[in-house]
Amino acid sequence: MHIHLDSTTPIYIQIAEWLQHEIIANRLQADEKVYSQYQLAELFNINPATAGKGLTILLEEQLLYKKRGLGMFVSQDAKDRILSKRRNEILTKMAQEIVLEAQRLLVSDEELLALIQKTQEELK
Repeated sequence: MHIHLDSTTPIYIQIAEWLQHEIIANRLQADEKVYSQYQLAELFNINPATAGKGLTILLEEQLLYKKRGLGMFVSQDAKDRILSKRRNEILTKMAQEIVLEAQRLLVSDEELLALIQKTQEELK
């Protein structure tokens, strides 16, 4: 994942999302030290304060924790929390969009469920 300076998403949010992606992909494990704001700033060629804001988001969401004098580390349940949050937010939103579109197209509940099941089988 790259940081897109021309994106409408603030850079600090992109930093937080990138770190979450690293956790989900198991490139950052529970209790492992994460990059410092200065390492992130150098890695992505951004202001350290901006990188710090991204780290703070994850700290506030309890996905990271601080060890005084040592830095920030991945929380034990960070991966599970990220996956749960994404399931709850992203999949719910997508499901709502699919249901609304199916209603607009006059697709019955049975047809929609059959389509979802067929798609699942095709992707296995």
